[in-house]
Parts: sequence; structure tokens; C-alpha cells
Amino acid sequence: MRVIFVVLLAAAVLLPSAHDLSAQVTPADSAAVLLGAANTFLARDQPDLAAALHRLILERFPDSPAAAAARLALNDGPSAVASNGATELQVWSTTYGAWLGVAVPGAFGVDDTQGYGVGLLVGAPLGFLTGRAVVRSMNPTIGQARAITFGGTWGTWQGFGWREVLDLGEEEFDCGGGVVCTGGDTTEETFAAMLVGGAAGITVGALLGRASVSDAVATGANTGALWGSGIGGAVGGLLDLEDDDLLAAALVGGNVGLAAAALATPALGFSRNQWRMVSLGGVIGGLAGLGLDLLIEPDDDKVAIAIPLATGVAGLAIGGATSRPSGAREPSRNGGPGGLLEIDRDGIALGMPSFTPRRLPVQTVDGTRWRTAMGIHWLRVSTGPTR
Repeated sequence: MRVIFVVLLAAAVLLPSAHDLSAQVTPADSAAVLLGAANTFLARDQPDLAAALHRLILERFPDSPAAAAARLALNDGPSAVASNGATELQVWSTTYGAWLGVAVPGAFGVDDTQGYGVGLLVGAPLGFLTGRAVVRSMNPTIGQARAITFGGTWGTWQGFGWREVLDLGEEEFDCGGGVVCTGGDTTEETFAAMLVGGAAGITVGALLGRASVSDAVATGANTGALWGSGIGGAVGGLLDLEDDDLLAAALVGGNVGLAAAALATPALGFSRNQWRMVSLGGVIGGLAGLGLDLLIEPDDDKVAIAIPLATGVAGLAIGGATSRPSGAREPSRNGGPGGLLEIDRDGIALGMPSFTPRRLPVQTVDGTRWRTAMGIHWLRVSTGPTR
């Protein structure tokens, strides 16, 4: 009924049927009517409907006095928690711009530090300005913002992983004794693969974000991707997969988990907090399995993997079965580098870890070779307000 009321109100304001009525009612009057209805919804603790009317005012009556109040309400008012993903998108775009300042010179094989210095000086401001332009053009919701940010982060990880699996850019050389080894400096190919993957992820996220992507769906995709990667890697270990094959199993598992959780979220009716409870249940179950491993000390490596895998999956199922909607407005973190385990005022949950490139020395028969690797931020602790 509330949705029908909003539709009828918008139709009455935007499509007046009588000519004399349309002549008397100015755009400012129409915007004021919508703003009054939005204030009513806010007073009744219905921020989603209020945010929809605020966005409608900005779209149809951007120059009216009510537009300024609507813009303020979307950015700072009670509806901002539920609808405004501007801050998260801008923080992430700035961070991603800084990453591009390192990755682009690396992909072109720049050796001098000045090139990377210029990249950092240009990348972060350019990322901030790009994010601000996107925010001004689309005023993204939390779900839309996270579709873009998660797509970029996940695509970057996929690009790195599949380069390793497919051995792109690696060379063959004689290790001695007639043995042929593969390796070499793959810095340029690694950076290039990560750039392509990130661009593809951002594009897909932006296209999906043009539809209505809820915070719950975005959180479900995040959760499914992380747990799918872990489960895929564990199953690969049980199947005696090693090295590139094991990494491929984790990559495929992550993609399957991402798609499955995102598609299942509407059918399950899960909210963001419910997905957090699912993750928390999985963490507790996995830790319990690791505790059992330490107690019984199994001799078989497969048993040592199977126990935390089984208890972790059981924890996910129990977390999903026992979580209930709280009915309260769900809080939202601002953007910034995340961690696999995130602790804040809302509790403990799995998050999307941020990745940073690192150069590590690898000892070979020909001496020390430098390879590009990914550093993962495992823990994020926030003691301040989540807004």
C-alpha cells in the first residue's frame, strides 16, 4: 500500500490531467508536495520511501528550493544510511586510483622510481575526481556503490589469480641436468592482468548497478565469493590438487559462490545483517574444526582439511537458519581498505579483504628473481561510528 501511495502521489504531481490545474501548479509546488510526503515517511521511520521521493525531486525538479533540502537529506539525513553510497564509492575510487598509479607504470615495465612517483601523484586525485563525477551523475545507493567497488576488487584478484594459473609471461630455462623450468620476471604481465580484471569487474558492477542492487545482494555476493574461495580451495586440497590447480579451484569456487549467493539472496529474503550472521557462524564453525584438529592431531592431511571444512559449512548453515530479521535500519560502513575479518561497533563479520601489490625475492639456481605478489589485509578494526 505504501508503494501504491508513492506511485499515485508521483502521478498526481507529475502528470496533472486538467489544463487549468497544470497552469496553476508550478514545478516548485510539485517539488514541495513530494518533499512534504518524504518528510512524513521519515517521521514514520520509513527512510527507503523517503529516499525514493528525494531522488525523484532531484531528477524532475533539480532547480527547485525543495531540491536543496532533498539533496541534504540524501547526503546527511536519516535516509542516507539506507540509500547513499556516495562516501563509500568516493573513498574506494580514490584508493583504486592510487593503485592504478602503481599498476599502470608496472604494466609498461617502468623501472625508475620517478615513474611510480608521478603515478601516485596523479592516480589518487584522478580517482577522487572520477568518483565524485560518478556520484554526482547517479547518486548511487549503497548496493549500487558496492556492486562497483566489489566488482573492481574481485576483478583485480581474478586477474592476478588467472595469470598465475595460466603462467602468462613465464619463460622456460634450463635448471641443469636436462631439467627445464619455467619462471622469470612476470611483473608486466601480472600488472596487466590485474588491470584488465579490475576494469572488467568495474564494468560488470556498473552495468548491474544500473538496476536496483540492494545492500543485501551486494553483501551476499561478497560473502559467497569469500566462502566459495575457501571451500573451493579446501575441496581442491581433498582432491590432491597442488599449485596452479589448487589456485584455480579457489578461483572457480569463489565465482560460483558469488553468483549463487547473489541470486539466492532475494529468494531467501536475507538482509545484510543476516549475511553477517551466516559469516559469523562459518567463522565459529571453522575455528571449532581447527580446534578439533589440534586436539586429535590427525595423521592424514585430508582428514585435517575435511574437519574444519565440514564444521565451517555446518556453521554457515546454522548461521543462516538461526538469523532473523532485526527490523531495524541496517548500519553501513564507509569505504576504505577492508579486511577478511572486520570488527566494529556492529559486531564481527567477514568482509572483502583489500589487496596490495608486493615485490618478493625468490631464490632460483640463477640467483635471486623478483616476483610480483599480492598482499592481503586480513583484519580491519574500527572503533568509531560506522556512518
